[in-house]
Amino acid sequence: MAMGMLALAMLLVAHAGAGLAGPASLSIELDGQTRAFSAAELLANPATQTIQIPRDVSYGRAMHYRAVPLRELLHGLQTDVTDTIQASATDGFVSQLPWSLVDPTATGGAVAWVAIEDPAHPWPNLPDKSYSAGPFYLVWEHPERSGVTSEQWPYALASLKGVSDPVRRWPVLSIAADVPADDPSRHGLAVFLVQCLPCHRLYGGGAGDKGPDLGLPMPATVYLTQAGLKALLRNPAAVRTWPQQQMPAFDASTLPDADIDAVIAYLTRITEQRH
Repeated sequence: MAMGMLALAMLLVAHAGAGLAGPASLSIELDGQTRAFSAAELLANPATQTIQIPRDVSYGRAMHYRAVPLRELLHGLQTDVTDTIQASATDGFVSQLPWSLVDPTATGGAVAWVAIEDPAHPWPNLPDKSYSAGPFYLVWEHPERSGVTSEQWPYALASLKGVSDPVRRWPVLSIAADVPADDPSRHGLAVFLVQCLPCHRLYGGGAGDKGPDLGLPMPATVYLTQAGLKALLRNPAAVRTWPQQQMPAFDASTLPDADIDAVIAYLTRITEQRH
């Protein structure tokens, strides 16, 4: 999380909130068809097995889980009209997953699993948290094969819903058609949708509410300098810290300098389009 990006220094928060309460069930909705699964039902599913995750994003180490392939939970649901899966967590984190990442017919790429926390064998608390990643957690085998990022591992997962892609749902996020194809802001949009949108909205566009809106009431690029934004992303605690601070640092392997520059170019572009 995964994890958002840019925001008001005193208000920025990311992937996890305090005192998470797990959902009674995990819901999956595609094209008006809805299914709900309790932890007990998923643990008893014949497709559930023990998997090893060598580099778990949320725990920062190797983990093993009882998990069911996401494709198993999608079996029998109409999927040909879906281009995005909205993965919502109980803490307000909302990741927009391109359908290509979870397509049950795809082969050779990353494989999505829903890990289920067994009440009889609870998972450890997340680093620096007082709660675990359960009761449901979307994890990935071979994430590097499909470029799965840290923001695409939502824990405390509550629902998976088929939706249209973010730019179509929230036109306010779109870049004007006359902007050249090679403009940095276009790459910045792609990074923003994955890395920032799970926690932050932009001029009201988006579904996450972990962090503040980056456009309203004042654009982040107006009240924060580029140097300040970069420093905040690399190590938020080095810029300003407070007891409930949640936003993590983004190292160069997670968010290269070029991606940060592109996101800032995107935020600047969107603000210019509105003013």
